[in-house]
Amino acid sequence: METGKLLEAILPKDRIKTRLIDLVSYASDAGFYYLRPKAVVQPLNEKEIIALFHFSHQHKIPLTFRTGGTSLSGQSITDGILVDLSKYWNSLSIEEEGNQVRVQPGITGGMVNARLKKFKRKIGPDPSSIDSAMIGGILSNNSSGMCCGVKLNSYHTTKYIRFILPDGKVFNTAIPEDYARFEKECSAIFQAIKTLRAQITGNADLQLRIRQKYETKNTVGYSLNALIDYTHPLDILAHLLIGAEGTLGFIAEAVMQTVPDYPYKSTAFLYFPDIYAACQAIPSLTLSGAEAVELMDRASLRSIEQVVGVPEQLKTLPETAAALLVEFGADSTTVLQEKLNGLSLTNFSLLEPPRFTEDPYEQQFLWKLRKGMFPAVGAVRASGTTVVLEDIAFPVAQLGSAILDLQALFVQHGYDNAIIFGHAKDGNIHFVVTQSFNTQAEIERYDRFLRDVVVLVVEKYDGTLKAEHGTGRNMAPFVETEWGGEAYEVMKQLKAVIDPQNLLNPGVIISDDKNLHIKNLKPLPVVEQEVDKCIECGYCEHKCPSRDITLTPRRRIVVRRELALLKESDKKKEYAELIKEYQYDGLETCAVDGLCATVCPVDINTGDLVKRLRRENHTSFANNVALRIAKNFRTTTQLVSFALKTGNAINGVFGKNAMRNLTSGIKKIIPAFPLWSNQLQAASFKAKSANNGGQATVVYFPTCISRVMGGAMDDKKNLVDTFMSVSAKAQINVLIPDDIQSTCCGQLFSSKGFSQAYQHTANNTISKLWEWTNHGAYPVVLDVSSCSQTIQHSRGVLTQENRERYDKMMIIDSIDYLHDHVLQSSTTIHKKDNVVLHPVCTLQKMKLTGKLVNIAKHYANNVDVPVTAGCCGMAGDRGFLFPELTAAATAPEANEVKKHHYEGYYSTAKTCEMALSDAVGKNYESILYLADECTR
Repeated sequence: METGKLLEAILPKDRIKTRLIDLVSYASDAGFYYLRPKAVVQPLNEKEIIALFHFSHQHKIPLTFRTGGTSLSGQSITDGILVDLSKYWNSLSIEEEGNQVRVQPGITGGMVNARLKKFKRKIGPDPSSIDSAMIGGILSNNSSGMCCGVKLNSYHTTKYIRFILPDGKVFNTAIPEDYARFEKECSAIFQAIKTLRAQITGNADLQLRIRQKYETKNTVGYSLNALIDYTHPLDILAHLLIGAEGTLGFIAEAVMQTVPDYPYKSTAFLYFPDIYAACQAIPSLTLSGAEAVELMDRASLRSIEQVVGVPEQLKTLPETAAALLVEFGADSTTVLQEKLNGLSLTNFSLLEPPRFTEDPYEQQFLWKLRKGMFPAVGAVRASGTTVVLEDIAFPVAQLGSAILDLQALFVQHGYDNAIIFGHAKDGNIHFVVTQSFNTQAEIERYDRFLRDVVVLVVEKYDGTLKAEHGTGRNMAPFVETEWGGEAYEVMKQLKAVIDPQNLLNPGVIISDDKNLHIKNLKPLPVVEQEVDKCIECGYCEHKCPSRDITLTPRRRIVVRRELALLKESDKKKEYAELIKEYQYDGLETCAVDGLCATVCPVDINTGDLVKRLRRENHTSFANNVALRIAKNFRTTTQLVSFALKTGNAINGVFGKNAMRNLTSGIKKIIPAFPLWSNQLQAASFKAKSANNGGQATVVYFPTCISRVMGGAMDDKKNLVDTFMSVSAKAQINVLIPDDIQSTCCGQLFSSKGFSQAYQHTANNTISKLWEWTNHGAYPVVLDVSSCSQTIQHSRGVLTQENRERYDKMMIIDSIDYLHDHVLQSSTTIHKKDNVVLHPVCTLQKMKLTGKLVNIAKHYANNVDVPVTAGCCGMAGDRGFLFPELTAAATAPEANEVKKHHYEGYYSTAKTCEMALSDAVGKNYESILYLADECTR
């Protein structure tokens, strides 16, 4: 019987994923290995986890736990059962005024820090992937990062842990009674740990060896320091689980001690003539109190030269140059300045005087450059090659010499594009090489190179083969090489007594296969140009609105690569099956919002690929219909308006849910039929130009959404009339073109891939705007942010004549209008007490969220932006066609907002407001309403 069918005895079918597209999309993580699971399961609670352990033992099928899938060493893939914890295991509770936090494994580190921010605290581990890496992986890999060093890593900041052993027994180090229960119920494990501890403490040389190994970053093998740091076997086991990469048990919950998140910081890039000179400066910077000292060689700096906004001097550095990203932090500006004053730079061989910045946006950008180096290298790799990121550490005093030796190995083995960067304060460096695994010769080259690296690190410098990324599969064959036979035997005994059947993530950390590092290597075939440079790092996933129901951007790309492989190998049946499943999972439920690009280090917008694939799927008939609609847009809006008024009338006669119930019934028969939303209110568009006695004049472009469905709830003015009211109070003259009813921004056609219709609409609109604005004399204001962005990015489809016109016009969103024009007027306001905002995805992409918040603060005493705010998934019409998408996308934000009461709920796009209104049960409306209601 298939594994999926067997699993139905312990889990409901909807949480067992066995379709080809599910298995394929979970076969990859951020590393360079590939294993296709037999099934992917999503358990809800500990009872189901225990059942999975029993199932694994009964059927002899391995289990592997996965959270964010950002691991780089093959820890979160399997050919057994993959347990996905990212959807249901995300609870968080802040305790002791932020000094500790209780977390489940499926919440991202970035989200934990966002919740802690108001307490000026954060968790100790700070990996560069923290916004997408989840607590389960952070703990299981003993993550550290850029600022936490050795003392603030996962091992040292985990206070209590609740865990489940492979035999199904549950223990919690926060419960005193569990210590005695552990000795009684797990006597074999208890005695084994007790014996191993006695063995180590009785061996002075081994004890010293363990102590010295953890004075620097080290995640090779199990955390043997637990055997000398703690006395009770339960405490020892709990800390062995930190860094065990899911091979000894399941971490169900942890209480982590937090650390200060300094509110005042100063950051700079320091440029040096060569990497040796940069390394010589590290001890002085560390002694001066620098929180972070990040090293970057010239090749790594070159990988980010094309990023928009990168410092100009970075592009002109000599070929041997290197840089340090240095950051100081403090609780006050006075202390921060004292630290900076105590920094002596006279002995440094600097290429130019450093420029420290206290600007948070500049600091964020500098860190974005540093954090994006690994994926950025992947972006410039040759198509078809894999990116390999290794993670080693040397004694800081020998770091410069060790790096020079490592660079010699690059030359010896032909890795011309290798780069080096890392956490220099701790002697921890990462190096990246691009490698093809398509031929046996290339695999053997990598094998020879890696073995030489092992010799260099272990034998010459007594360093660490894995400083913070975990042992995984690529260093499992070399654990004994680094630790020696006696220490490795301790690790093997721990694995044997805790997981005697070797079913929990086998092949990770402990392995007898000395060639494991060159098996199950991930192929990266050439795919579409929009996404080919993706290295599957997973940074995008937490931003994706469809992440909890179908695919994420990374998984959409993984499937595209699988399709390429299937096509190449002529596996027609699997190819056809995967193409069919991709239609819904990959195309129909993609919101094409583009937020994935905002966190992707190489700006991949998977929505661009989806738009093109949608476009290629359209028939000539469909394209012609879309073009006809575009050319007769006035008629189209009239028909839609009539339909909405009819729907409102039906609700008025038969009850407010009549249309929703009717369309829901039709949708069961015809899935493609749109679902009615009770937020749909037909608008009556009658507004005309107004001379408000002001010196400034704008052309108001009421979007078709506002003209047709911009009606307000609760008998308020519609959106167009509200805009006119705000403008009148601010004494700004408004021109509304007479022919506005036949005009559209083109988003309707662009998002669906109707390129001819979009091109026609964009050119038609720009031609009309040119006349309406008196050849660019007046700015154009739109009242829906997604429409504003669509026009602002339409230049690529314009004729040459219209491009010239476009370049001379100013097209702004209502947020720009309110912030830069309305707020400047001297009107009297009365503030609301507290309001909540939903920054729509296009607003985030236009970098206008700050302006939105400033506007709200002008009109309200307290303004909240939910930390879970993201794309609502509406994407124009997706919420009508696939309501499950918006339901999943809005759930985290809605749950957060529902915990509070607000006087107003505001956003900047009608369809997004509808989605949030349905999810929260409160009326979201345009920020224009806030401005109107608070202005006299």
